[in-house]
Amino acid sequence: QVQLVESGGGSVQAGGSLRLSCAASGRTFSPYGMAWFRQAPKKEREFVALFTWSGGRRYYSDSVKGRFTIDREFDKNIVYLQMDSLKPEDTAVYYCAAGGGSGYSHIYPDAYNIWGLGTQVTVSS
Repeated sequence: QVQLVESGGGSVQAGGSLRLSCAASGRTFSPYGMAWFRQAPKKEREFVALFTWSGGRRYYSDSVKGRFTIDREFDKNIVYLQMDSLKPEDTAVYYCAAGGGSGYSHIYPDAYNIWGLGTQVTVSS
């Protein structure tokens, strides 16, 4: 019964920074990876970043490369998303997700079977 809880969202001006956290609790936790997605109103859920447990590889969408960084705090099973140089188009609800090798590409929500409830990020111009 692993649960994911996001925190750290808020409102910032363009060019500012936020650091999101995703804390995993429950049984022994070793997913294929943990990812961040985001969803703006009337938009589809969009892949943002992935941290893989095996090898610690990091993947980013083109829209956030060079601005966002995903990291893991191993002993506490916490994944962070450091967001710098924020833009108004980054405004969305950000979701943390964990996957266990479903066979789907990591950019698709169906690759993940555990989700947090989301945290709002608002970037004003």
